[in-house]
Amino acid sequence: MQDLKAKLDQVRQQQRYRRCRSLQRNGVVCRAEDGRELLAFCSNDYLGLAQHPQVSAALQRGAAEYGVGSGAAHLINGHSPAHQALEEELAAYLGRPRALLFSTGYMANLAVISSLLGRGDWLLQDRLNHASLLDGAQLSRARLKRYAHVDLADLQRRLGEIGSGELMLATDGVFSMDGDLAPLPQLQQLCQQHQAWLLLDDAHGFGVLGSGRGTPAHFGLALEDNLIQMVTLGKALGTFGAAVAGSEDLIESLIQQARPYIFTTATPPALAEASRAALRLLAAEDWRREHLQRLIRRFRQGAQQLDLPLLDSPTPIQPLLLGSEERALSWSQALEQMGILVTAIRPPTVPPGSARLRITLSAAHSPEQLDRLLDALAVVSRQQKA
Repeated sequence: MQDLKAKLDQVRQQQRYRRCRSLQRNGVVCRAEDGRELLAFCSNDYLGLAQHPQVSAALQRGAAEYGVGSGAAHLINGHSPAHQALEEELAAYLGRPRALLFSTGYMANLAVISSLLGRGDWLLQDRLNHASLLDGAQLSRARLKRYAHVDLADLQRRLGEIGSGELMLATDGVFSMDGDLAPLPQLQQLCQQHQAWLLLDDAHGFGVLGSGRGTPAHFGLALEDNLIQMVTLGKALGTFGAAVAGSEDLIESLIQQARPYIFTTATPPALAEASRAALRLLAAEDWRREHLQRLIRRFRQGAQQLDLPLLDSPTPIQPLLLGSEERALSWSQALEQMGILVTAIRPPTVPPGSARLRITLSAAHSPEQLDRLLDALAVVSRQQKA
């Protein structure tokens, strides 16, 4: 048997031990176990919809109509009119022929890769892709090549090394730990040249970029049949679940072959009703994205004036690169003492030597709350330099 305690002790010594905290969340304010109120800057609720009254009311109506569970997988009898309506509305919003719901974005990525690729096929991935894309490669047994982060020259070198077989290029749209964007126009062009699938994990782009339609709309991409867009519902939409949008044949193929779809109980129909309400708000209320963009500009300007080690990101994900695990934990703990909640991100989530504070902004934040964060960061920065 493995010595689990010894391994846990090693994780503690490396300053990489993680603890799941119980936090009562009310918008951007959390109440900790000891009763303290903390202003949170570490949520993916980018548009502030998770606790919107219309979304909550839709969930309650859905539970009253359908109950609290779906009862079965989609292909048995768990696919409700609410699920069907959400799939159709997501497809229409994204401008694609079809969309297919999954319980999580992780499962959606596993499903797409393992359904379309197999032994003898090829998969190229950005080195900073989300773990679900990498795990999908393992599940598919395709031959995996990883290229340097957003490095088109390295990608082209890797393309020159592949042989016969099906080919897919998979990338985050917005990279979840760095907040930067994949060079999608160039990636799409390369995929067209090589007759390859382009799988886009748009978890952090959907709802935020491209008037809400994500990174393809942000870049003005043509929605070709080889483009597969995976969107999550638990970030900008504020609910739960995920969907894959693409061609008619793609969605039908996933229904027939995708094990994470076939062998999983469908999400509760009430959640689908909540997601439908959130999607309507996302589409109608442009002010949320506009306010969020103003907050991003305000934060970046303030962080640069403080000479903080800020990575280059145009998105709500604003990472402060601190290097060591100890330093990231120290900054996070110091901020919490001042009533600000920002979690330290450490390896293996990010590469060794790149531990950070991953600050995330929401349309639910006010300018005054953002200034409070900047004031706290100024204090911590001075303390660390002293």
